Amino acid sequence: MHQMNLIIIFVGFLSAFFLFASSIKIFGWQKFIFEIQLAMFVKYGLNRQFIFIVGFAELFGAVTIWFQGSWLGTIGALTLLVTSVGAIGCHLIWDSWKEGIAAMVTGVLSASVVWSGKASLFILFGLS
Repeated sequence: MHQMNLIIIFVGFLSAFFLFASSIKIFGWQKFIFEIQLAMFVKYGLNRQFIFIVGFAELFGAVTIWFQGSWLGTIGALTLLVTSVGAIGCHLIWDSWKEGIAAMVTGVLSASVVWSGKASLFILFGLS
């Protein structure tokens, strides 16, 4: 499969996943999942405000990741990578690696999208 087609599939999956996840963190509309996430964040020493911030970071990444070919799309993917790495760290420290599997998958996919768009960041920072 052509690399760009694969990146588009990754972008679509990541955007859908993080639009769903961010909407729960921001609005708490899906009570069952929200309560589980809230309990995890509390276990990590984080409060509701931090969940809200993470939700907005995920929303930002889920929307801007679509701007592939632009530095904005790469920054969106980088934002999702950072939230995934943070989730992996929290799960490895306070839970088991099994709870971090979804974050590991989104981390790998986000890293792939960041890598494919690295040239736009090099140009943005005058490194090319």
